[in-house]
Amino acid sequence: MTVHVVDGLQMRVDRGPNWLFVKLRPKDILEIQAPPKIADELWSISSRHFIYRLVLEMDEFESLPSGMMGQLVLLQERLAQCGGALRICGLSPECEEVLHECHLEAALPNHATRVDAVKGSDMVGTGL
Repeated sequence: MTVHVVDGLQMRVDRGPNWLFVKLRPKDILEIQAPPKIADELWSISSRHFIYRLVLEMDEFESLPSGMMGQLVLLQERLAQCGGALRICGLSPECEEVLHECHLEAALPNHATRVDAVKGSDMVGTGL
C-alpha cells in the first residue's frame, strides 16, 4: 500500500490482480480544492504499476469537490485508450445525485463495494 496526497485529497493505493484500488479520502475538508491534478496523478500511479484498471473508493465523501467529475471523465477516457477501465464505489446518495445531474451515471456508475465494481455489476450498456 502506498499513500499520496494531492490538492487536499489523500489517495491510498492497493494493488490487486489486474486492478488498482484507490481509496480517496479528504485529508482535511477545508483543504479540498478543485482537483486540477487528480486525473494526472491517478494516471501516473496507474502507469507506474502498468495497470490501467482502477477502482476509486469514495465512501468518505459527503460531497464532491468542484471539478471532480471533469477529472474523472478525463481519467476514464485515458484509461479506455489503453484498454483499461475506471470504476467507482461507495458514493453517498448526494454524490450519486451529482453524477445524475451531470448525466454521467451511465458512464461512471456507482457500485456498492469494491467487489461489485471489479465484477462490473450493473455495467450493462456503459461500455466499460
